[in-house]
Amino acid sequence: MGLSVFSSFVVVFLVVLVDIQAGFVEGDVYGKNYISWEDLKVDEHEAGLNTRDATYEQSRIIMVDKNGGGDSLTVQGAVDMVPEHNTQRVKIFIHPGIYREKVFVPSSKPYISFIGDQNRTSDTIITWNNKASDKDRNGVQLGTYRSASVAIESDYFCATGITFENTVIAVPGGYGMQAVALRIAGDKAVFYRVRILGTQDTLLDDTGSHYFYQCHIQGSVDFIFGTSRSLYQECVIESIAKNWGAIAAHHRDSPNENTGFSFVNCNITGTGSILLGRAWGNYSRAVYSYCNIDDIVTSSGWSDWKHPSRQKTVVFGEYQCRGRGADTRGRVSWSKSFSYEEVQPFLDKKFISGEQWLRL
Repeated sequence: MGLSVFSSFVVVFLVVLVDIQAGFVEGDVYGKNYISWEDLKVDEHEAGLNTRDATYEQSRIIMVDKNGGGDSLTVQGAVDMVPEHNTQRVKIFIHPGIYREKVFVPSSKPYISFIGDQNRTSDTIITWNNKASDKDRNGVQLGTYRSASVAIESDYFCATGITFENTVIAVPGGYGMQAVALRIAGDKAVFYRVRILGTQDTLLDDTGSHYFYQCHIQGSVDFIFGTSRSLYQECVIESIAKNWGAIAAHHRDSPNENTGFSFVNCNITGTGSILLGRAWGNYSRAVYSYCNIDDIVTSSGWSDWKHPSRQKTVVFGEYQCRGRGADTRGRVSWSKSFSYEEVQPFLDKKFISGEQWLRL
């Protein structure tokens, strides 16, 4: 009887040991299918590690310092150090400085964090200056998609304390002036206290589900655009338009697509005379709830992008917003006046199925 119990204990112990080594134990860094606050910080002990003297697996930290004090002089160099198809969280700790480079994180490198100082996001800047009409080495125009200063295609990416910037000063309506600062096309991404700065088409919120929390997003024309399902919570949405502009240009081609942009408790501020959104797709969806809206927003609020048929299919509207620009009496007749029951699915992280992949 005692021997049987002991044998069972040994079997259980060995099974658990194998699971630990394989990285499938709940909460382990291997194969983790969620993002937590831990993924967005580097503690003093970790930051002090000289990863060149430690194994990659032990530290899981790559330090970037343009002055030579880290593992890489560039952000792209650090990304290149991450192995293909990695299964553990890799924190790329970026020292303060201006990093003038294009950065690409491929889909084959999930579980990557870009980490700067959450309280000093302007100290760590990744910046470039491509626009859509620029040409590559083969003489082919980049287009909007390839103009991004930073492009993320990997899943479970997160960033904090970083500024993503495109320095092109776009002329509204000018040919090829789209200039993306950040393109996010990976699924399940978190951006916490980051700045995303540009003018036209600043943030290409491309595909996937994303959570932007306490971020600062700046631009003039369609400066948040894409086909994603994203929640923007407690963000500053700043227009730098001189005349006309627009914030959101969401693309959705079917009522069955569970995508859209939801802005909750955001501060809409800046200059110019701007629209809350334009109907890029037939079923475009953008909702503003509990936001503070300055008087920079036009009374009409929304545009069908010169496609009147979209007035019957888009989902554009506001719920209990405040501020001088929140008066809905002059809005286009086809914008939505939500009841609480109708707007509730847009109000929290459930909109992006966050209960499945967020532990924040």
